[in-house]
Amino acid sequence: MSTQPSEVEEFREQARRWLAENLPERDPSTPAVRPRGTDHKTIEGIASQRGVQRKLYDAGYAGISWPAEYGGQGLTPAHERAFYQVAQGYALPDFGVAGGTTFGVCAQTMLAHASSRFLRYHIPRILAGEELWAQFFSEPGAGSDLAGVRTSATRDGDRWILNGSKVWSSGAYYSDYGMCLARTNWEVPKHRGLTWFAVRTDATGVTIQPIREINGDAEFCEEFFDDVELSDDDIIGEVNHGWAVAQTMLVYERGSGNTRTGPGGTRQLAPDLVALARRLGREKDPSVRQLIARAHINDYAYTQLLDRLAGIMRNSGGIDPGVAAYGKLAMGTFTPIRARIGMEVGRGAALLWERDDFDGMVTSINYLNARVMSIAGGTNEMQRNGIGERVLGLPREPSFDTDKPFNQVIRDAEHWTGKVR
Repeated sequence: MSTQPSEVEEFREQARRWLAENLPERDPSTPAVRPRGTDHKTIEGIASQRGVQRKLYDAGYAGISWPAEYGGQGLTPAHERAFYQVAQGYALPDFGVAGGTTFGVCAQTMLAHASSRFLRYHIPRILAGEELWAQFFSEPGAGSDLAGVRTSATRDGDRWILNGSKVWSSGAYYSDYGMCLARTNWEVPKHRGLTWFAVRTDATGVTIQPIREINGDAEFCEEFFDDVELSDDDIIGEVNHGWAVAQTMLVYERGSGNTRTGPGGTRQLAPDLVALARRLGREKDPSVRQLIARAHINDYAYTQLLDRLAGIMRNSGGIDPGVAAYGKLAMGTFTPIRARIGMEVGRGAALLWERDDFDGMVTSINYLNARVMSIAGGTNEMQRNGIGERVLGLPREPSFDTDKPFNQVIRDAEHWTGKVR
């Protein structure tokens, strides 16, 4: 779709006027994005944000580049970028981690794989703020083997019966649906018998338990499914071909196409760390200045990498998990380094703060959460494997279960003695 610059500029001005008339300005002292553990979401608080999202939807500013046939506006990414540029100073809907999962991961995966009937029902509701989605993906017994799931969906006449459990589902306790990966065929190799389902979080047989984290929050959840009834209308993609859907989801989860800048952008000198040093009177300390310069260099390298990866994805016109792994690996590598730098700048002052002092707590919270992105969404080691095998063409790691039916893999594991025959 070709777009004249004047059309985007006209859209930008329309959006600027609408925002000024309809949304409050964001308090400049409030960070646009809070670190995990500093902004716990409640069901009541999320309800108020749904109203704001509905306002955007009714005005035509939700799903700006999403297909018009499914409730979006059908405009270009340039229109969408223009809107978010002028909206930076306004209080946009804040759905916490489930917002990113809903709009950036689940909905994008649905648009790539779900049926038209499914999309016509769910996408407008997502854009209107009526549906928030969590990922029911990881399992307690599967670990990094994402295809090794044992949550099962069994055909029973014209319905499916779901049983099993999931874990590490961010924001599930206030979401409306979970996008759930289940095994629907046990007699084929593990990647070939998987299917995705839409599961209502309030459905009979669904139990959601928040998990208390090291930072005191309970963002992650574990889910239990006991004879949950589903229908064919709940299927996302094709039966027994869920691994292709999972690959798409992983690309979006790992940030493919994300060109947002890191903390402070690519030109500002790590402003959060500069503010921390000034608050503690350490901005003249040569060692502190060196630490801040190191963080800035890493920020710049990271954002340039994301921009380059986004360009590769756009130009290739496809979804490449191997390419996406570069961005995820960079995030998992740089985040702990940056968190450690913050602690080195803050020293003892980073460990103590007054109650409700956001500026005082953020450095420690970032440090506690520093390893999240080196594990969540696929470990750094998994990303390196993906890059080596998918991009560099290195030999695959040996696998004993690639071509075995999954039920046989389980039997072999249960009877394994450790002896070499």
